[in-house]
Amino acid sequence: MQNAPRCGARTKSRHGKPCQSPAMPNGRCRMHGGLSPGAPKGNQNAFKHGGYLARSVDERRPIAALLREMRGAVLR
Repeated sequence: MQNAPRCGARTKSRHGKPCQSPAMPNGRCRMHGGLSPGAPKGNQNAFKHGGYLARSVDERRPIAALLREMRGAVLR
């Protein structure tokens, strides 16, 4: 741990001296560089559901039109 690269960020509270916390892969410590260096490449958790794709919207349009027509017929 003592041989790990250091953050080196300069802060006012330390009178301009560099931070001595161990650095993460992004080169800064957890206080000066965020909690993590970011999401991994190809993160499957960031996959969108696709509900607003043009194809999905086009599939829902006829159904929405039919529902509007049915509401109009019931309310008359």
